[in-house]
Amino acid sequence: MDRQFYVYILASQRNGTLYVGVTNDLARRVYEHRTGAIPGFTKTYDVHRLVWYEPHDSIAEAIAREKRVKRRRRSWKLELIEADNPQRLDLYERLNQ
Repeated sequence: MDRQFYVYILASQRNGTLYVGVTNDLARRVYEHRTGAIPGFTKTYDVHRLVWYEPHDSIAEAIAREKRVKRRRRSWKLELIEADNPQRLDLYERLNQ
């Protein structure tokens, strides 16, 4: 069975707080962030807008990429987001189409 893994970035608002994560079920995980189902950083800071994601074929590859993205400066992350999503739209709705 082929399985996809995702590295993703959530934002609280256009120039707000960023959160980088990894998951094997992007729609479910973003839904959990959006509804505050899991206590923690994203619930505390209202970080729930999906602004960037990247698929990977293996969990090891996804985790390695997540670590690299997390280590980068905020300005680099914003450039990464804007390269694929210049208007920083909430991409969550596209996941279920």
